[in-house]
Amino acid sequence: MTQYPIRMDVHPDVAPFFDPQTNTISYVVKDPNSTACAVIDSVMDIDVAAGRITYEHADEIVAHIEAQGLKLEWLIESHVHADHLSAAPYIQSKLGGRIGIGEKITIVQDTFGKVFNEGTEFQRDGSQFDQLFKDGDTYQIGGMQGFAIHTPGHTPACMVHVIGNAAFVGDTLFMPDGGSARADFPGGDAGELYDSIQKVLALPDEMRLFMCHDYGPGGREIMWETTVAAEKESNIHVGQGKTRAEFIAFREARDATLDVPKLILPSLQVNMRAGDIPKADNGKPMLKLPVNAL
Repeated sequence: MTQYPIRMDVHPDVAPFFDPQTNTISYVVKDPNSTACAVIDSVMDIDVAAGRITYEHADEIVAHIEAQGLKLEWLIESHVHADHLSAAPYIQSKLGGRIGIGEKITIVQDTFGKVFNEGTEFQRDGSQFDQLFKDGDTYQIGGMQGFAIHTPGHTPACMVHVIGNAAFVGDTLFMPDGGSARADFPGGDAGELYDSIQKVLALPDEMRLFMCHDYGPGGREIMWETTVAAEKESNIHVGQGKTRAEFIAFREARDATLDVPKLILPSLQVNMRAGDIPKADNGKPMLKLPVNAL
């Protein structure tokens, strides 16, 4: 098992930004001892019916970073999202920084390159990103070290990023009353997801966990922060020592009842390109609508 460089004595400042259109939480993560920061899982706005891209959510993050006088060093994607579009290149154009994702992005690019009938000009080697993280890779945010844990199951490229006493879990876990994410997308696997969740639950009990999504189950207010201890105790899908077999049976049965995410087709086309919008032969931004492809 990989030995991860956990530093519970480092307490990054975490500023959340909730997008109600996609129920996504983006984060600005700041080194408490410098002006360095990272952005995790940013959102670009899209009106599909109008074919219009805007940047209100991303501009909030840019304004926050500028108002605080911060230096953006990383734009991290926890995975290739199927429910929102990344604003990483837009924020990068304003503030700099490097865009990073898990190295298994190449699997996602190969899978969906075929779904969207992409030509040879679409590179399937992850070269659209500045950094491809392997399990256990470390990186710096000022004087603060982060590291990546490979957590496949929801998608092959999923990574949990641990920065000091804070872990950003992407779609590997939800809040305890939300359970876990689906595992039925191409390349997903319920058994792998269970194993990945166990990696997260093996972190120290007091580790802060930050969600990528929350849907307010039962009508409660939106929340995004919990702990490893709370997940082990109360997570409705994996808490109280639920077995791998129990999880797989439940997850596969539940996934069979779920609708396809509303933004999956534009999201995958954009996010597998590190947030860039594909262009037609005439050079204009253009998204495809494959029929009966998923």
